[in-house]
Amino acid sequence: MDAQKLTKKSLEAISAAQNMALENQNMQIMPEHLLYALVDQEGGLVPQLLKKQGVDCDSLLAAVDREIEKIPGVSGNGREPDKIYISPITDKILSQAEKNAMSSKDEYVSVEHIMLALFDNAPENIREIFRTFQMTKDKFLQELKKVKSSPVTGDDPESTYDALNKYGFDLVERAKAQKLDPVIGRDNEIRNVIRILSRKSKNNPVLIGEPGVGKTAIAEGLAQRIVRGDVPEGLKNKTIFALDMGALIAGAKFRGEFEERLKAVLNEIKKSDGRILLFIDELHTIVGAGKSDGAMDAGNLLKPMLARGELHCIGATTL
Repeated sequence: MDAQKLTKKSLEAISAAQNMALENQNMQIMPEHLLYALVDQEGGLVPQLLKKQGVDCDSLLAAVDREIEKIPGVSGNGREPDKIYISPITDKILSQAEKNAMSSKDEYVSVEHIMLALFDNAPENIREIFRTFQMTKDKFLQELKKVKSSPVTGDDPESTYDALNKYGFDLVERAKAQKLDPVIGRDNEIRNVIRILSRKSKNNPVLIGEPGVGKTAIAEGLAQRIVRGDVPEGLKNKTIFALDMGALIAGAKFRGEFEERLKAVLNEIKKSDGRILLFIDELHTIVGAGKSDGAMDAGNLLKPMLARGELHCIGATTL
């Protein structure tokens, strides 16, 4: 397998599997090492999807660890230190992962491709673990489809999966959980926002005011009204997603990385068929946000969707 075709997380997982084999004095990287590395990956997609299926990842890791302990270790003169090989079955799994990527029209082999290959080619002891924890390929694919909105075109696609939850939060969900403070004295402004949102065109309100006067509170008040059902029919069952520009820009070092993240957020909003209202606090920060040499800033990425009516947006900015 060409290492250049692997995403960062896939390389991390294979490297972790190799280190685990060395620690246990195993001569070969086995599927057990690979599965442990995928499930134990910090910020990885595999544990995230398994948790959504109701799998207890700690218990799963303990079960896989018991299988790793059964793999014969080699010590003494016959062992070549720091020399390790990929077992034939692991090689088969990685080859299948590459085929999975090609069939999905993905340019890189990501962790989900390796996990799907494990479901297809795992030895009987791992299949038994899958049965014990009620893990199936179909369940995994169902959860994957919910977070993966576009083909893998870069070596860090995991940063674009489940983009809405990664780069912001749902104000309506917070209102349902009673995590928002009550909004007092802003009824007129909230009614005006509702009136503008209900228009057929020019329906993207911008809240302007001095710092601390309660611009964000108006969006929170609207979320609370949606929960109570105190809104026109067209706004019922809508959700307000507050974009976190800091999280979106953080760690986006390379050209195009910021655009990929923002595009992933916008794609998920587009897929909601108008159910999601985007709230951008400190709207002025999107001008030039994420712009590097030859790249587009956030404003230019949002503009076409706003013009086509594919994006419903509420902005807030200071004077």
